[in-house]
Amino acid sequence: MVSMAAIKLDDRDIKILALLTKEGRMSKAALAEKVNLSATPCWERLKRLEKAGIISGYHAEVELKLIAPHVSAFVMAELENHRAETFQTFEAAIARYDEITACWAIGGGFDYLLQVVTHNVDTYQALIDELLGSGTGLARYFTYIVTKPVKISATPPISLLLSATDEKN
Repeated sequence: MVSMAAIKLDDRDIKILALLTKEGRMSKAALAEKVNLSATPCWERLKRLEKAGIISGYHAEVELKLIAPHVSAFVMAELENHRAETFQTFEAAIARYDEITACWAIGGGFDYLLQVVTHNVDTYQALIDELLGSGTGLARYFTYIVTKPVKISATPPISLLLSATDEKN
């Protein structure tokens, strides 16, 4: 993997990234057309961005409510102590649960923020009980059940972030 400092992004790279974050299923030909490149140079740029780790994957957004009933929750987690091995144990445990769809180490009053999707509140509580009883290091947790999504975006504001970086340089 190439380091972030080693790869210089130009306007076309940024446009490729912006387009793919909004339309990940776009064909390579359509992508090349939208960034005003022929297919081969566009493909080479795309491969360079993937190799550098800037593009880390592709996925489909699924509307869960159309598939199955579910409960989404955010969980603030606090560990028993702040030893390196406790963090490692907790993170290894979290990785084993498909219901935990995201986990962030955070600063402040809690150690982690988890996003959890389960069948219902009972299956959510069973998951938490298992985490509490299986030596993961989880000491306390606070649950916030999602009552309705207001804004969900898998599209990072690439242009805004890069323009702020450009202003500082």
